[in-house]
Amino acid sequence: MITFENVTKIYPPYKNKKETVVLKEVSFQVDKGEFVCIAGKSGAGKTTLIRMITGEEDVTEGKIFFDGEDISKIKRRKLYKLRRRIGVIFQDYKLLCSKTVYENIAYSLEVTGASSEEIEKDVPEILDVVDLVEKAQQFPEQLSGGECQRVAIARALIHDPDLILADEPTGDLDPYHSQNIVDLLVKINKTGTTVLLATHDKEIVNYLEKRVITIKDKKITSDVKNGRFRL
Repeated sequence: MITFENVTKIYPPYKNKKETVVLKEVSFQVDKGEFVCIAGKSGAGKTTLIRMITGEEDVTEGKIFFDGEDISKIKRRKLYKLRRRIGVIFQDYKLLCSKTVYENIAYSLEVTGASSEEIEKDVPEILDVVDLVEKAQQFPEQLSGGECQRVAIARALIHDPDLILADEPTGDLDPYHSQNIVDLLVKINKTGTTVLLATHDKEIVNYLEKRVITIKDKKITSDVKNGRFRL
């Protein structure tokens, strides 16, 4: 599903600073249905890697393929088609504070032109998946951090994506809620959705016992099936 071929990402000089090399000659492949952890310390380039998959960041050198299509060759006005196949989960939730749980999820459908009938059918179903049916009419400020992250996951799932990209989704959560979120991602993966989890959390990586791709010093230093956190 995803292929990185000798990908290098360099940010150009800014003001008096030199250019910044974030990733260098990174190559790996993720198959459909896999659950893969991208492990690395803060600043290792994990977020940049995710943003390149969605086309938000350009590749400096090399190529990234999604289902065989070179992402860099997709025209900007057509990137939305790629992004509809990808659900992204962020560390800081990115919920709309003025909207209820139901409305936050419904909004993701509204902006794509979904009908009222589709929204009324799909939102309750996805709320059930993330166990938030009883919280549907509450606002983000009334929820715990773990509940907010489950709303974010529901929003990422609402388009039935082929791929979930989770960027430090447990970074602001305590261990109890972190495990709940990870268990939910595993549940989603078991339905056939590919999951790519970027994290610097050693406990999460070791708990999962999934494939681990480790990024250190701008490069992949290990790629291990049923791996552990090693930095």
